[in-house]
Amino acid sequence: MKTTTTERLLFAAKDIWLGYHVHPFVAGIADGSLDREKFKYYMVQDYLYLIEYAKVFAVGVAKAREIETMRVFAGSVYNILDGEMDIHKGYMQRLGISLDEAELARAALDNIAYTSYMLRVAYDDGSAEIAAAILSCALSYEVIAKEMVRSNPDSAEHEFYGEWVSGYANPEYAKANQKLIELLEYLTAEYSESQLRRLEDIFVACSRYEAAFWNMAWEMRV
Repeated sequence: MKTTTTERLLFAAKDIWLGYHVHPFVAGIADGSLDREKFKYYMVQDYLYLIEYAKVFAVGVAKAREIETMRVFAGSVYNILDGEMDIHKGYMQRLGISLDEAELARAALDNIAYTSYMLRVAYDDGSAEIAAAILSCALSYEVIAKEMVRSNPDSAEHEFYGEWVSGYANPEYAKANQKLIELLEYLTAEYSESQLRRLEDIFVACSRYEAAFWNMAWEMRV
């Protein structure tokens, strides 16, 4: 049976992804022990990240050659700005962070490097490469949250971190990811080996940036 593009990308980054689950920041969310000051720092940085992340999808809309590709990317912009960001806004309110404070905060260097890389891919490459860069982040959150629920069912009910876990383990979030996967498979149906290797490089690089983002949040690095 032929390996799908998504399977190939996940295999290329498998060791990095396995590391997510044992990272102290991720493990701290799973068992509820994470220092809330670290989570507060993460929330602000991730809020800034999502603003730039939405721009990657927006470039995808502008560069798309087919309406359905435009529709998937445009839908993702909406899901970020009026869906995923709502989780952050709820937490920021509880943590005493105003939207003005978050939007005026200084992005950490790891955050800037990550979003700059994705935007460079978006401007330099095509729709499939944009989808691969995006999927590395989007799908990893689903995988992380579902593993939390699988290994510790109570994590989704935690009084503080449960909303984060259940938000990314939600079937609606997975449905949006499935649309991205289907788009990636469609766009790469006729891809050559060299083009697929380029996708691997992008996906692995973004996965490394994801790992660096968790490190940044844990160490509260600026």
